[in-house]
Amino acid sequence: MIRVELDVMLARRKMKLKDLAAEVGISVTNLSLLKTGKAKGVRFETLAAICASLDCQPGDLLIFEKEDD
Repeated sequence: MIRVELDVMLARRKMKLKDLAAEVGISVTNLSLLKTGKAKGVRFETLAAICASLDCQPGDLLIFEKEDD
């Protein structure tokens, strides 16, 4: 399972979701889906834009966790 840590990075950067959405050029709704882990996927272009805006690496945003059986 992939856990999305976008909310953590937003808090660290003291940035609001709507401000990030405006910088990245993505709707707040789609960014919110990503933040809550409900998105089915994310384009590398979008991920790169988010990382550039938040000055972070993809590994700071996406965490792999093994699922328990």
